Formats: sequence, C-alpha cells, structure tokens
Amino acid sequence: MKIRITKEFNFEMAHVLWNYDGKCKNIHGHSYKLFVTVRAIPISESNNAKDGMVMDFGELKKIVNSKIIETHDHAIAINNNSPHKNLFNSEHSFELIEYKNYQPTCENMVVEFVNILKKELPEKVELVNLKLYETATSHAEWRVEDNI
Repeated sequence: MKIRITKEFNFEMAHVLWNYDGKCKNIHGHSYKLFVTVRAIPISESNNAKDGMVMDFGELKKIVNSKIIETHDHAIAINNNSPHKNLFNSEHSFELIEYKNYQPTCENMVVEFVNILKKELPEKVELVNLKLYETATSHAEWRVEDNI
C-alpha cells in the first residue's frame, strides 16, 4: 500500500516581474511556504533503520534544503532578460541573486522545483505534489496526476 508524506519548508525571497502590468513589476518580497509531498510503499524490513517509513523526513529535509532553500532563502530572483539585472552588477550588490531563464512567478518556480526534486529523490520515492504559497492566500500547485 502506497503512503504519502508531506514536509513543509519556509523561506523569504524577493523577486521582480519584468514587463508585468501590475505592482509586481517592482522589486518586492514574500514569505514563501513550500509543501513537498512524496509517496512510496513504506520500507518493510525489520533490520532496516528506516523500517515503516516512506522515506526519512530528515532525508527529505536535507534534499530540499540543499537544492532549493539554501539557494533561494533571502535571495532575489530576476529574469535573465530583465533590465533589472543591471541594478545588481556592482561589487556592492546583493550576495544572493538567482538569475532565472524564466519569469520568476510562483507558477514557474514550482516547475523549477519539481524538476530539481524529481532528480534528487530516492529511486522508489515519487514526487506527487508540490505546493508553493507566495502569500497566505495565494499559491501555485503541481500534481503528478495532472501531468500523466
């Protein structure tokens, strides 16, 4: 029987939406909440330290922190095509800048995070849901069943 587990992550990040027709064309920040859900048949080996687990929450935390949170927390995300990137080309600029090959919307970040995590999860563990809250009331979501 397959079981799903979910781990929540939080990070702060600024972004700017180049060529956008609303307030988000200005540099601004969000307190993001990321929910990562995976599924698998729990390990059923009494001599295995992970017996009864889909995967160790600590292992999932390590993967997400190293591949997503550490590169995005307290960073600014900018579209590579945006003239905003010229603001950050000095030696006194920000330390953590994520230049994206896409518009750094919540939706596009979800796609990037899904692609990263699919490569990093253990072989028998499947990513089935990724939800990214940009604000307390707005989020983008990827579900495996929508992409079959």
